[in-house]
Amino acid sequence: MNVGIIGLGLMGGSMAKSIKARTAHTVWGVDTDAETMTLARLCGAIDGALTEDNIPQCDLLLAAVCPAAAVGWVETHAERISKSAILVDLCGVKRAVVSKIAPLAEKCGFAYIGGHPMAGLERGGFVNSSDRLYDGASMILTPDKRTDMQLLETLKAFFLDVGFASLTFSDPDEHDRIIAYTSQLAHVASSAYVKSPEAQKRRGFSAGSFRDMTRVARLDEAMWTELFMDNADYLTEELDILIGHLNEYLDALKSRNADQLLHLLREGRDLKATAGGS
Repeated sequence: MNVGIIGLGLMGGSMAKSIKARTAHTVWGVDTDAETMTLARLCGAIDGALTEDNIPQCDLLLAAVCPAAAVGWVETHAERISKSAILVDLCGVKRAVVSKIAPLAEKCGFAYIGGHPMAGLERGGFVNSSDRLYDGASMILTPDKRTDMQLLETLKAFFLDVGFASLTFSDPDEHDRIIAYTSQLAHVASSAYVKSPEAQKRRGFSAGSFRDMTRVARLDEAMWTELFMDNADYLTEELDILIGHLNEYLDALKSRNADQLLHLLREGRDLKATAGGS
């Protein structure tokens, strides 16, 4: 199978490395950064550049760039995509992407499905990509009325081959609603948390809790701004809920109400036990 990858950062680069390490597929890749392209060729992550000439030869195309860039690439190249090809975007939001790409796919006759690999690192870029990034991860797919079982079987076999443990099916709205809580809210909270003046004085006083809370504050601000704005409705709902709960703790502390604080902490512990570890 010929696989084309648009974007060779952390996600696309890891996808390319995983494919080459575990399958016999041919991988063509493209990235706007010339150094990334050179590194990808030298380390064998790609067999060559994805070009206007070989786009029609791709059986599978993976768009591993930000939402607007993914939509823009498809708008520019849709006419060159083979009618027998499958296009999957790997963007972190789905409504803003699927609503634009799905009509283009239907018009041009190729198969398209939204996707989101539930894996990542706080440091991006091809230099941090790995052929093990997706090991044990869940791959979210958002099938629609045009998606047939054969397409899903093809994608299931492909994603399991490159390391994913399972596929999760959703629709774009449900995906964005849940991801606002499980991913985006954590990044906002971490970014806000590190802005305390005490963060600069914590050496010798920090352990696992600090590392866990601050890990994702080291983010690509341009990418996450785009993701947050594309999902602003659901993210603001989750922020309002979080702020409301934080105010409960604040009120208990200000009033020196130990019983109320004990109740809040026990409630959080019990909810965590119900929710599980991931």
